[in-house]
Amino acid sequence: MKRSSSALLFSLFAISGGAHAQSANQWMLNAGWIHLAPQDSSQPLTVNALGASSTVPGSGAAVSDADTFAITATYFVTDHIAVETLLGVPPKLQLSGTGSLAALGNLGSARVWSPAILAQYHFGEPTARLRPYVGAGVTYVWFKNIELNSPIATGQFLASPTLGAKLEGPTSVSLSSSLAPIVNAGLTYNVNSHWSVGVSVSYAWLSTRATLTTRSSLGTVTSSTKLKIDPIVSFVSVGYRF
Repeated sequence: MKRSSSALLFSLFAISGGAHAQSANQWMLNAGWIHLAPQDSSQPLTVNALGASSTVPGSGAAVSDADTFAITATYFVTDHIAVETLLGVPPKLQLSGTGSLAALGNLGSARVWSPAILAQYHFGEPTARLRPYVGAGVTYVWFKNIELNSPIATGQFLASPTLGAKLEGPTSVSLSSSLAPIVNAGLTYNVNSHWSVGVSVSYAWLSTRATLTTRSSLGTVTSSTKLKIDPIVSFVSVGYRF
């Protein structure tokens, strides 16, 4: 009877000790909500028209915050080192004018695609209920579903005291793609052997060049600016480990 009791206690101890393990060769899937808070800035708009180039003094643009749903897949190479990939529903970023362009209001919107891969180091023992981590990686970013509001789509932003509306016309835009480095830090709370909740904060050095092409009555006009987005990304999620 004593031997049976001892065996039972040992089994319970072994189960409880490994109940929260995040160890080598395990996968963890997390799903949750992402909030992007751009730490944005922009260069003044440069306009190339009639063989000359000029800068619009005090012109700028700002990017709004955005929210979306995301999924991460994490593979533990060792008890402490993991590789994580992130995919999400592309959030819609709104762009508004600032400075001398503030009167134009909302300039347009675009959806941003940004799959990412990161290497992480998880602190503490694999059996710990609470495990902080840090990571670094890279994301490839491109923009789709770009929409321009009327002041930009019609070229009204090119109106001038000297030429009036002669430089205005149908306008299209392209946003450059880029690789952006990321750093992140987070915390995982292991509820049981499979389920967990997590929070993380990431920062990405992200910029894009916006090029506007206007077909005016005097010829093609190109306008461009470099926009830094540099978002702080917060992620709250529920995870399943197997």
